[in-house]
Amino acid sequence: MTELLGSIWWLIVSLGLLVTFHEFGHYWVARRSGVRVLKFSVGFGKPLWSRRARNGTVFQVAAIPLGGYVKMLDEREAPVPPEQVDLAFNRQSVWKRIAIVAAGPIANLLLCVALFWAMFVIGRPDYAPVVGQAEGIAAEAGLQRGDTILAVGERETPTWSEVQLAIIPAALDRADTRLHIRTADGEATTRTLALSNLPAQIDERRAVNAAGLVPRHLLAPALVGRVAPDTAAWGVLAEGDIITAVDGRPVQAWTDIGPAVEAWGEEGGTGMVEVLRDGERLALELAPTRIQPDDGEPYWALGITSARASLPEMDAELRYGPAAALPAALAETAHQGRELFAMIGRAFTGRVEVENTVAGPVTIARAANAYAGQGAAWYLSLLAMLSLSLGILNLLPIPILDGGHLLYYLIELVKGSPVSERAMAAGQYVGLALIVGLMGLAFYNDIINNLVR
Repeated sequence: MTELLGSIWWLIVSLGLLVTFHEFGHYWVARRSGVRVLKFSVGFGKPLWSRRARNGTVFQVAAIPLGGYVKMLDEREAPVPPEQVDLAFNRQSVWKRIAIVAAGPIANLLLCVALFWAMFVIGRPDYAPVVGQAEGIAAEAGLQRGDTILAVGERETPTWSEVQLAIIPAALDRADTRLHIRTADGEATTRTLALSNLPAQIDERRAVNAAGLVPRHLLAPALVGRVAPDTAAWGVLAEGDIITAVDGRPVQAWTDIGPAVEAWGEEGGTGMVEVLRDGERLALELAPTRIQPDDGEPYWALGITSARASLPEMDAELRYGPAAALPAALAETAHQGRELFAMIGRAFTGRVEVENTVAGPVTIARAANAYAGQGAAWYLSLLAMLSLSLGILNLLPIPILDGGHLLYYLIELVKGSPVSERAMAAGQYVGLALIVGLMGLAFYNDIINNLVR
């Protein structure tokens, strides 16, 4: 229940902030273009709060927090008194109308830059980009435990999140990617990750795992949980033991134990398992036993399971000074904008599953709650991405959206006269159908990603 209420709260806060900035862009430019603004609404439906300003604009917060609008004086919507005709939106020059409509998405883009700037200045805590385990494609590239990934292609990766964000698009495009790394010995070198060898269909959310990269912070510690009765470890090892070596083979993570025990069992005989117990180092003698499962290959085992452990403390931070943060925020906005357009292209060409490209309110709410729980910088980064997405999607040339209106005005500039009312009405119906379809897809994705999976 707490997570549900938190998700609802952060969804309202996030959408309210983004919509307010978007609509304020329209409002601010409209007022300075000489257009009378009748209403500024955050949300749709019945007003929960409203106030009339001295300039005559009614500001309100409505019951349904999934959008907002600015209503301007317009002869196409209602009769306009003769003395106010010059204040009507439809009577403005095409360039003023373009400026008013474009101001909403531009406000979101400016907000995105501001939010990224604030995120960089505050500093976003994260994990160091250190490889914990390399398998498959990553192992074939020569990556090893302890390697620090300094850059993916031309993009620097000071944290593991940056590694993920850089590898995912390359994985979706099946593009072999050069990694700049510093080995555990301190040597600077490069490795080529052959992402062209990935399977035909992968979930982009698991692209890094599909490439065989496991970060150091996700490696489970070699911490003993349960010791099964009547097994090799019964009466020897105990819950809470931290295994440091198996038959002379060093152990740094739980995944090291299986191969070490397998090699030990093939060699035969008893050996020593070194553990750290209550701050004391012990060497305990035992021998693994051969297990024959009903539906698999036999294997050597000690009879222990891993204890559940929480993630370690974050050991890296993405931070810039106030001056350096501005160009970094501009560069990040431009980079994420390119990636968003590329993702839209992948969705249309079928290179990525549509359920992973269009997020509905449930997904956004859960993400907002999760990011807010990680601190202000993480929440600001999510808001920045949502603001960028809102700005760019509103510029798509779909009637009803700002981009559709801009398309009408560009046609007007070319032909020298406004688009006919009939053509605009037809466009509105098409746009409404597209938006309803997009909303349906978003809700469907919510069901698939949050309830079915």
